[in-house]
Amino acid sequence: MNHLSQQAIQELCRRRFLGGSALSLGSIAMHQLLQGDDDKVKKPPFAPRAKNVIYMHMEGAPPTLDMFDRKPTLDRFDGEKCPDELMNKERFAFIKGHPKMLGHKHGWIRASNGIEMCELFPHLAQQMSDVTLVRSMFTDQFNHAPAEHLMFAGAPRPGRPSMGSWMSYGLGSENRDLPAFVVMVSGGSLPSAGKALWSSGFLPSLHQGVEFRSAGEPVLYLENPPGYDRARRRRSLDALSDLNRIHEARDGDPETATRIAQAELAFRMQASVPEAVDIQSETQEVHDLYGTTPGKASFANNCLLARRLVERGVRFVQLFDSGWDIHGTSPGDDLMTKFPSQAKRIDRPLAALLIDLRRRGLLDDTLLVWGGEFGRTPMNEARNGSKFFGRDHHPHCFSMLMAGGGVKRGAVIGATDELGHAIVDNPIHVHDLQATILHLCGIDHEKLTYKFQGRPFRLTDVHGKVRKELLA
Repeated sequence: MNHLSQQAIQELCRRRFLGGSALSLGSIAMHQLLQGDDDKVKKPPFAPRAKNVIYMHMEGAPPTLDMFDRKPTLDRFDGEKCPDELMNKERFAFIKGHPKMLGHKHGWIRASNGIEMCELFPHLAQQMSDVTLVRSMFTDQFNHAPAEHLMFAGAPRPGRPSMGSWMSYGLGSENRDLPAFVVMVSGGSLPSAGKALWSSGFLPSLHQGVEFRSAGEPVLYLENPPGYDRARRRRSLDALSDLNRIHEARDGDPETATRIAQAELAFRMQASVPEAVDIQSETQEVHDLYGTTPGKASFANNCLLARRLVERGVRFVQLFDSGWDIHGTSPGDDLMTKFPSQAKRIDRPLAALLIDLRRRGLLDDTLLVWGGEFGRTPMNEARNGSKFFGRDHHPHCFSMLMAGGGVKRGAVIGATDELGHAIVDNPIHVHDLQATILHLCGIDHEKLTYKFQGRPFRLTDVHGKVRKELLA
């Protein structure tokens, strides 16, 4: 009995100390997280070319062979059986038997940097002088979810931190009232790999991507419930923080300090987010430029929101747009119907984002990346005898776009063979892309590490090198 009473007295004294001391372990942890004391984390190791990143992922893998890589030889062999040498040791996701070659089904126009590109992208074509086209990307994966995990987390299986989380961990946010890593989704569905693509993995959960929406409540569960005002929210948050500080000091769990920081950020976001996402405040000229409709969930709205967020210091904005899995099994996924409708959805807002960033002086220090998770075959898939035109998954080569933030302007990097089947010049792996993005943001990809399960991990955990031919 006396022993229990003594324990209770000790605990009471301990709680009084923790509750009253501004130098308690919990307070110190929260101070570091909320006030940004750790200069080594917030300042890049070397001068960055880009302060912010807008990464636009076309989920499902767009047919970039039909967009940016014209192949007259492929057109000449349209409808003929695929050469045997292209079939040797080849693995396909859906093609069976001996497929036929599939030429381009849409016309070509001359872009502002002199290249030929698909006529379905007339607005983007006018902006290509500011864009670097990479024609020689390749990956190790040919199914959607593993390829997306590899692209954004550096490994084909879930559990690793995403690229935006690594950026948040390494650099933080320039605006303490908004998250460092924001995600937006358009096209009607989540990516194949789901919300794991913006997970913080084994990093503190403070670095997880926060999903914003361009229609309805901008951030789910952020608003106070009915009858619960901001003053009451502040009082309850203070009480919760006191309890969390006690828990952190007792157990030494660093995730407790993260919870405190997340709760404080959510409180600040209640005031900052409504203004940040208010695209109705933009001029009619801006809405005409992007093709935006306030209150509607769309890629156009997300592009405009991305500009508003990087303007306010959000470090990494990730746009996922679905509907790009052009297999040709029906009018809903073919090159003649679906592909043109997808092109129309993104052409104007993508070009507008480039124009808007440039005229606001933001393009020089904002890096734009556009692309999918792998390429598409030069053969027609013809799954189950389908008469629609479409292409199967193809990891060996695909194109991506990069602009602003220290990359070359109007350049074309790499090349594929005359059929668009294999890379013949300057192959660039997914890990190389990751290393280059980090480098442009002032981070050495080999030194941005986090110790987990007894060893240090990094985004480019297997290999990867900065591709200087991409840099201005």
